Amino acid sequence: MVLDGIDAALAADDDLIVLACGPEELVEPFATTRDRVEALVAPDVIRMEDDPIKAVMTKRKSSIVIACRAVKRGKADGFFSAGATGAITAAATAYVTPFRYEEDGDRRPIRPCITTAIPNRTGFTVLADMGANPDVEPGDIVRFAQMGAAYARVVCGVAVPRVGLLSNGTEDTKGSHFTKECFPLMKEQVEGFVGNCEGTDLTSGNFDVVVCDGFAGNVALKATEGAAKFFMSELKGAFMSSFKTKIAALLLKDKLKDIKAKLSGDSHGGAILLGLRGVVLIGHGATSVEAVKNGTLATARAIRAGLVENIIESVGCIAE
Repeated sequence: MVLDGIDAALAADDDLIVLACGPEELVEPFATTRDRVEALVAPDVIRMEDDPIKAVMTKRKSSIVIACRAVKRGKADGFFSAGATGAITAAATAYVTPFRYEEDGDRRPIRPCITTAIPNRTGFTVLADMGANPDVEPGDIVRFAQMGAAYARVVCGVAVPRVGLLSNGTEDTKGSHFTKECFPLMKEQVEGFVGNCEGTDLTSGNFDVVVCDGFAGNVALKATEGAAKFFMSELKGAFMSSFKTKIAALLLKDKLKDIKAKLSGDSHGGAILLGLRGVVLIGHGATSVEAVKNGTLATARAIRAGLVENIIESVGCIAE
């Protein structure tokens, strides 16, 4: 499935060069029969159930670790994987490494955040953080917003992103003690900050970027995905309930396919880990050929668009 997805990506992008990382018996024959593929042999396997940090430390010849080290060494410009999110985040943080920022005379690593573009009524809403950092400081939220806005500009084509802070109401005084700490910093330091937003604004189209800690972001994302799956299931049941509704479904077949594709993560390629010295994109664990293709192409687009360089400029990172 992964190799078929790479083939599809190569067919769609004549300038793409891929380093296929995995078991020797799979990647070596694949690479030798294709001009724009190089094999990286990885005998170890990090499984979904493995402890992420322990696995990255002990399985150093896994595809995730070897690929991240290839990015660090400049052998690759970016990395796409549909493997375990925790292991990819841990390996990318350890090997691709985060940029640093200066505060109170000290140089500190940026907390990388997982970001994705969620379809809304008018286009896409960028959500940052989706789950990499359950516990953060207000300064981290500011940097998530700055990186999310850079992603919206570079990847989604939004010239001046409207940024919102996820809260339990849109009023300036709403929120937890934590979000109330974040609000004045966002207002002062984040270009395009509009104010607080609610969970419904993930799909309203009123905001281009929604920012929160990884705990709230993961809950919000899963709730949105669950609602979308429920809607599609109910819609399918309604259309299959009688002969008349089946005829209606046949007439609306193309439109229903469009809706399903818009709601599917396969069409977006995956989620990107922002704040690192290279592009790292994470696909869904239960992925498809189309998802691997789109994830590979999305990684290439982000590299060519200069996403990393834009983040350096937006956040004021120390590039050395």
